[in-house]
Amino acid sequence: MKKIVIIGGAAAGATAAARLRRLDPKAQIILFEKGEYISYASCGLPYYIGEMVPQRDSLLIQTVEGLTERYNLDIRIEAEVTYINRKDQTITVKHAKTSEQYEETYDILILATGASPIVPAIRGLDKADNVFTLQTIPDADEIKSWLKKKEAKQAVVIGGGFTAIEIAENLQKRGMQVTIIEAGSQLAPALDEEMAALVHQKLRDQDMNVILGQQVISMDHAEQQLILQNGTVLNSDITILAMGLTPESELAKEAGLAIGKKGGALVNANLQTNDPAIYAIGNVVEWSGEAPSASFTNRQGRVVADHIYGKNVQYSGSIGTTATKLFDLTVAATGSNEKTLKSLNVPYEAVHIHPASQAGYYIGGSSITLKMTFHPETGEIYGAQAIGLTGVEKRIDVIATGIKAKMSVFDLQDLELISSPAFSTPKDPINMLGYVAGNIVNGELKAAHVLQIDEVIAKGGTVIDVREPLEREMGYIKGSKNIPLGELKMRLKEIPKDQPVYVSCQVGQRGYLASNLLKEHGFDVYNVSGGYKMYASVLRDQEARKTPIQTKVEGEQQTMAQAMEAITGDVKADVQLNCLGLQCPGPISQVFQTMNQMNDGEVLEVKVTDPGFISDVKAWCSKTGNTFLKDETIDGITVVYVRRGGAGVNTQVSANSPKGATLVVFDQDLDKAIASFIIATGAAAMGKKVTMFFTFWGLNILRREEAVSQEGKDFIEKMFSKMMPRGPKKLPISNMNMGGMGAKMIRTVMEQKNVDSLEKLMVTAMDLGVEITACAMSMDVMGIREHELIDGVQIGGVASYLGQAEDSNVNLFI
Repeated sequence: MKKIVIIGGAAAGATAAARLRRLDPKAQIILFEKGEYISYASCGLPYYIGEMVPQRDSLLIQTVEGLTERYNLDIRIEAEVTYINRKDQTITVKHAKTSEQYEETYDILILATGASPIVPAIRGLDKADNVFTLQTIPDADEIKSWLKKKEAKQAVVIGGGFTAIEIAENLQKRGMQVTIIEAGSQLAPALDEEMAALVHQKLRDQDMNVILGQQVISMDHAEQQLILQNGTVLNSDITILAMGLTPESELAKEAGLAIGKKGGALVNANLQTNDPAIYAIGNVVEWSGEAPSASFTNRQGRVVADHIYGKNVQYSGSIGTTATKLFDLTVAATGSNEKTLKSLNVPYEAVHIHPASQAGYYIGGSSITLKMTFHPETGEIYGAQAIGLTGVEKRIDVIATGIKAKMSVFDLQDLELISSPAFSTPKDPINMLGYVAGNIVNGELKAAHVLQIDEVIAKGGTVIDVREPLEREMGYIKGSKNIPLGELKMRLKEIPKDQPVYVSCQVGQRGYLASNLLKEHGFDVYNVSGGYKMYASVLRDQEARKTPIQTKVEGEQQTMAQAMEAITGDVKADVQLNCLGLQCPGPISQVFQTMNQMNDGEVLEVKVTDPGFISDVKAWCSKTGNTFLKDETIDGITVVYVRRGGAGVNTQVSANSPKGATLVVFDQDLDKAIASFIIATGAAAMGKKVTMFFTFWGLNILRREEAVSQEGKDFIEKMFSKMMPRGPKKLPISNMNMGGMGAKMIRTVMEQKNVDSLEKLMVTAMDLGVEITACAMSMDVMGIREHELIDGVQIGGVASYLGQAEDSNVNLFI
C-alpha cells in the first residue's frame, strides 16, 4: 500500500488527492495545509471584497469534512511542514496553534505549497497598518473589516496584472476613489501595448486614476500618504499590494531540490523534481506567463496522480490562457504576445480586426477588438488577445485550442463555427482572423502597425487616409493625407512611387481594398492593421498619461474636458430615445433631431446597440457644445446620457468652426446614393449646413416612383423618361447589378441588418435640414420636369452650388 503525502491543500493539492483516491481506494493519502481552509476559490476574492460575491461560504469549493468523507482522506489543517528529509523520506510537521512537532514518513511526496504575494521594499511600509495583500480568505476578511471600520474613501492598488485590476474595480464599486499604480509602461501584461490602451481607457472612463511608469518609494503612516518617485503625493485610506506572486519554494530549496531562475521548483514533463520520489505542482513550479489559472493547477494535479499510478501521461505546459471581466468588458488572451516573441527573437507577424460579435441587427451585438500573432511564413498561430462586450472568451478559447492543436491561420479559415444572429455572424471573427492573417502569409497584403506610424510620418513617409472627409473630422493620424477610397484611382498621381505607402481607414477593411488597388498600380503598400480605431486608442492613452493626476476632495468636482462631465450614480433623463438595433448614422441622426426639440440643461437618455455610438456621440458633443454625461452597458445594450448645452458652453457651433458640406451627386447607382445620404445625414447631425446638388443621372434618385404626366415633352424627352430609372426603388448598383437582382439583394440585406432604406435616408436628411437641389440645366437636357421630382426639392443652377461650396470645408463629388 502506497503512502502519499501532499503539502498544500489549495486547488492543485486537493485535485491530486481526489484523483489519487479514485485511482487507488487503498492508498494512504495525507494532505497537510498550514492554513484553515482547503480548496477555495482564490480567483473570487476580489469580487468578495466588492460584494459581488455576497456569501463568503460560496468561495469554499470543498470543506475539510466534505473532502474527507467523500474521498477517505487524512486532511490535517493548520499543520505546517517545516522540513523535508529526502534521505529518510520523512517530513517534519508543526501544529500552528500548539507548536507541537512530529515526523511523518512518505513513499511519494507532492509539493503543492503555492506562492505568496510579492511585497516590495518601500520605506515606511513596516509601520503602515493600512496596507494589505490578497491571497487567502482571511486576507479578504481583514480587508473587508478595515473598509467597514475605517469608512475608507480613497484606495490605492499597487500592481498591474489582472488581479490588481479586479481589486481596483471592486473597490471602486464600493464607492471609493481608486488609483492604480504600475511601475511598468502598461497594465495587463498579457496584452500588448496598443491593446492595453483600451484597458487604461476603460478604467479612466470609470473615473479611476491610472499611473504608469512610477514606483512608490515611501509611505507616511501618520498622514496615510504614498510618495512616488517623481514626487507625487497620494492620499490613501487603504493600500493593497497586488504585484504578483513568488513561489513558496523554501522547503524545496532546503531539501536540495533544483530551483529555477524565477525561484520555482524545476520539474520534468511528468512534474517530478530531481528527486523521483518528490513531485511539484501548482504555483510552486517554475513557469512563464502573467498568472497561472485554476485550469493550469488542476491539470497538473491530475497528471501527477496518473503518473504515480503508471499511466503514460505528461504535462504539456501552459500557454497562459487568461481572462478578466472589466466592468462591462471582457479582456482575454492566450499564447505568446509580441513582447514575448520579441524577447525570444522569434519571427512573427500580427493582425488586428474589429468584427461584430453577433449579427449587427441583433440586439446585444457589439464589436470585438481582436489581435493575433503568428509565424509570417508558415502561419503557425502563436497567440491572441481580445477585448469586447460579448463573445470574447469564446473566441480566445477557440484560438487556445488551435494553438494546442498546432493549427495554422489557414485552419482558422475553414473552422465550422456557429452561425446564428444571437451568437455570431456567417463569417465568425475567428474565420476573419484567419482570412486577414492568411493574406499576409500568402504575400497578398503587407501590414504596418499603429505603434510604427508616427515614426513613419516623422521620417517623411506617406500615409493615406482612405476614409471619407466627415469621418476624418472625428479624428485622424496627424501628417496623413486624405484621399477617400472612391477617389483613390483618380488621384494616383498625388501619391509618390519612390517610397513605401501606408494606407489607413477606420478598422482596416477599406485599407485592404486600397492596398490592392495601389499594388495593382505598382506601389509598395502597407495596410495599417486595425486602422484609425486602433491608432486612436493608443493616441488617447498617450494624451491621458500627460494629464496631471487628479484627486477629489470631498465636496469638489473633478475637472473634466469640455463637453465631458463626470457623473456617478443615477442620472435623471428628461427625454428618452430608443435606437436599439439602428446602425450608423441612425442613432446620431435621431439624437440630433431630438436635441433640437429640447431646452438647454435637459438630459437625453439614448439606448443603442451600435458599438460605435459612444465614440460618435462624444465627438458630436465636442463639436456641437453639448455635454456627454455618462454611459453604461447592460446585457449588450448601451445607455448614454447627454445634456443639451453645458456650463459656459454655447450649444451652437462657433462662427469659426467648419459650417458647411456640399455633395454633388452625379451618379444614379443605388450604393452611391445610399453613401451620399449617409454622409449628408452625418454632416447635418454634426451641425453642418449641408447642400446636395443633383445633376445629370443623379436626378433619377429624386424622381417620383409613380408615373406622372409626360404632356409637353418631345419624343427624345419621352424616351429618356422611359429608359431612365424612376426613383430609388428602380436604381441599379455599380457592381453585380444582374438585371436588378443585385439592387434587390442589397435592399434585402439592409433590411435584415436594420439599416435605413434609401427612401428613409432621404426623408431623414431633409428632416435634418439638408437642402436637396436639382440642377436646372441637367433637368432641361434630360427632359425632367419639376412635377416629376419628389416634394422638398428646390431647383437651382451651378451658381447656387458654388455659393454653398464657398462656405463649406467639405466638398464631395459622387
